[in-house]
Amino acid sequence: MANKICELCLSPDLGGLELYMMRASRYLDQDCISIINENGKLKSYYENTQYRYHTLKKRNILLSWLNARSLARIIDEEEIDVLHLHWTKDLPLAIMAKLISDRKPRVVQSRHMTMTRFKDDFYHRFLYKNLEMMLAVTQQVKTQIEKFIPEGIRPKVEVLYIGAEQPSIISENERKSRREQLGLGQSFTVGIVGRIERQKGQHLVLEAVKNLSQKGIDAKALIVGHAMDEGYLLQLKEEYRDIGIFTGFTNEAQTLMQLCDVAVLATDKETFGLVLIEAMMCGVCVVGSDSGGPLEIIDDGATGLLFKTFDSDDLSAKLETLAYDQQKRMEFAKAGQHKAMEMFESQKQFAQLQQILLKV
Repeated sequence: MANKICELCLSPDLGGLELYMMRASRYLDQDCISIINENGKLKSYYENTQYRYHTLKKRNILLSWLNARSLARIIDEEEIDVLHLHWTKDLPLAIMAKLISDRKPRVVQSRHMTMTRFKDDFYHRFLYKNLEMMLAVTQQVKTQIEKFIPEGIRPKVEVLYIGAEQPSIISENERKSRREQLGLGQSFTVGIVGRIERQKGQHLVLEAVKNLSQKGIDAKALIVGHAMDEGYLLQLKEEYRDIGIFTGFTNEAQTLMQLCDVAVLATDKETFGLVLIEAMMCGVCVVGSDSGGPLEIIDDGATGLLFKTFDSDDLSAKLETLAYDQQKRMEFAKAGQHKAMEMFESQKQFAQLQQILLKV
């Protein structure tokens, strides 16, 4: 049975994958040490805290053996039993470090992204033969792993959903006050949270809300997130200036979700859809695209609604139904909140992760 775990993520960015790794390491705490990018955005979450970590530079492939030697040394000095990685680009590093080290830790990969091609060449056969387990974030990803990695080299595969933190629920008075401050008033408010770029589908939500407005429904769209594409953002602000409210980057996404009547995930190819779970936990009715992760989160017609992926007309029709039926919104919100707490609450998911890593 393992008793010392290393969480590995050299990604320089800061998104759902990186934050999940950080939260997992904090749950594991005394049994865990983290390895992060020396110049990555995750570093600010470890500096001046009690959580133990080491940093490595992100090197090009020709110098990656230096990182492998450094990681192997950390593995031996820290007496690591399990090396758990999250960023797919770290897989070669993890395997090399395992083979160089004296302890030869078991290597587990959480697969956060979809898999779209066969992994049956010599290079991938070498990697996967030395991998003990893969944790797929959805059943769909598990199916893809089983399809694209040959059975003879495929490690054990299990599904482990990403959990969301329980939110701090604001009072009705605060909700009304915040809505007034943002200019939402009594409008039927549709929210979308995430990086502002075309793939995330903010334009679909705005177009759908515009359609509602043209039908005489007092509706607004609340767009929460920072711009990855400034040109796209400027286009949206200009075209939908009468019905769109843009908050920019915020550290209180779940608070802003609670100002909405409906929260939408409109991405065309979403592997999971953590923002849906966060909204459900807030007691907000959700609508998601009918592909990828949302299919495993939303029970259509029970805990929310699904719409045809990247189809603003179908999204508009679903939102129109919800705009006129407050009782249905409340039923979806209550059922969704119950499901999110039962299946996707982060502490429950991390407890499962800990048991898996201790027994691998």
